[in-house]
This record gives sequence, C-alpha cells and structure tokens, in this order.
Amino acid sequence: MKLDKLNLDGKKDSIEVLDKIFSAKVNSKLVNSVLYKTNANYKGRHAKTKQQNEVSGPTSKIYAQKGTGGARHASKKAPIFVGGGIAHGPKGELAYKKRKLNKSEKKLSIASIITEKNINKDLLIFSDFNKEIKKTKEMNLIIQKFKMNNAIIILDKNSKEKIEKSIRNIPNVKVTDVNHFSAFDIVKYKRVVFTESSIKELEKRYS
Repeated sequence: MKLDKLNLDGKKDSIEVLDKIFSAKVNSKLVNSVLYKTNANYKGRHAKTKQQNEVSGPTSKIYAQKGTGGARHASKKAPIFVGGGIAHGPKGELAYKKRKLNKSEKKLSIASIITEKNINKDLLIFSDFNKEIKKTKEMNLIIQKFKMNNAIIILDKNSKEKIEKSIRNIPNVKVTDVNHFSAFDIVKYKRVVFTESSIKELEKRYS
C-alpha cells in the first residue's frame, strides 16, 4: 500500500509500505495482553520484609505449652511479637516472575497499534532529516506546524543525530529509534512519526 510522505516544507509525496505493518488486522485482545505484561514487567518490586524463617534469633519455645494460663506461643520470631517476622509481607523482586513476551506477540501488537494510528490519521511519515536542526525554537515550530505536540518520533540513526539535541527538552515528545520502542510507547502518545529510512528498517524486522 502507499502512504503520504511529507517534507518539512509540507510538500507531499508517496511511499510504498508493507501491508502487514500499516494495514494489519487490529487485534485488541492481543494488544491488551501485551500492554498488561509490559506494565507488569516495568514495576520494580523491590520492597521486602523478613519472613518468620529469616529473622535472626532463637527458635526455642518462649514458655511451656500448658500450665501457664496464657495463650500458646512458639518462639519470639512469630509475627505476633515485636521484632518477629512479617506475615504476608512483600517478598522482593526475585519472588515475582517476569511475564514473557514472545517475538510474534510483540510484532503483531505493534502492527495492530500502528494500523489503528493510520486509520485514525495519527500516523506521519517524513523524509529523512538531512539538515541539522540545532535550536529548540526551530524544532518547536515544526512540531506546532505538524501538530506533533504529543508524539513519539521513531527515527533512523542519521536523522536522530540531526534533531535529537533540539527536541529533547520539548515536553510530551519522545525521540527514539527502531530498536528501542515498544507497544506501550506507541499507545502512550497520540501521534506516531516515522522517517522514510526508519520505516525501511522496521520492515526489515518484519520480513
């Protein structure tokens, strides 16, 4: 299929793209599953409390089982005592399994989201950035012109070097390359922006 390709002057051209990325079947169930797993893996479960068997101290019974008139108790390490173990507390990140995402899930979810962005007219394709843009003010004018106020810009290596410094201080705009973005990144931002070369690199991964 063919999509519009823009240059910074606003002139339109066309570019041939792979149907299986830009006109794929939108699988909402798969996308939700991938986003759930991605979010779960992002969480840093670092909090940890000591269980009863991890607390240092004697394991001897504090007094006899019967004949004291008091409640039955084991050692001072029991959760009921101050300084004892914590019952059902957080166990640290090693106790939680990371949810696995296979390659086909990642690829199909990204294709689904990109297709949906294309349907909603939230997909932009630019010619490669051959001229270096040094000033944030100049880059900001481009962002306003093409309504990229909330966008993820996925660039090829050469284009990234040309505009990365001028764009990094602009809020709600993320610049990355083809090897460092996920389905979560695309969903987070309203618009998705590619360059001609970054699309070719993406298509190589899907071929």
